[in-house]
Amino acid sequence: MTKPPIAATLTWQGDLRFHAATPRSSIILDSDSTAGPSPPEAIAMALAGCMAIDVADIVIKGRHSLQAMEAKIAGHRREDPPRHFVSFTLHFALTGNVPVHAVERAINLSKDKYCSVWHSLRQDIALLTSFEVAPGA
Repeated sequence: MTKPPIAATLTWQGDLRFHAATPRSSIILDSDSTAGPSPPEAIAMALAGCMAIDVADIVIKGRHSLQAMEAKIAGHRREDPPRHFVSFTLHFALTGNVPVHAVERAINLSKDKYCSVWHSLRQDIALLTSFEVAPGA
């Protein structure tokens, strides 16, 4: 069974701002990044969110005690138009009783198999990942 297409409606709010809505949620996309993220910022957040969700899901399903996790992403873009992304650096900070090999496996599975956002981007973009695990209380 195929999933229905993802649909969104963007409504101009003036200047270079749009209200972007799906049937379940909405955000403001703002070229100036004041009322909401710019479209490139939204892409970076979507990539970090997609991979963070995958990593959390895989770690939890592996029955590891994940207490907290933070993902930080930096996206690097070309200087000249079309200023597309050329690389991302994504760092995960996990807290809990999670073995290093489990985190490495989760990140690799997300990047290689599960993260639809990553697989929707240009394949010549570099993605560097790193992580740290702090013991839980």
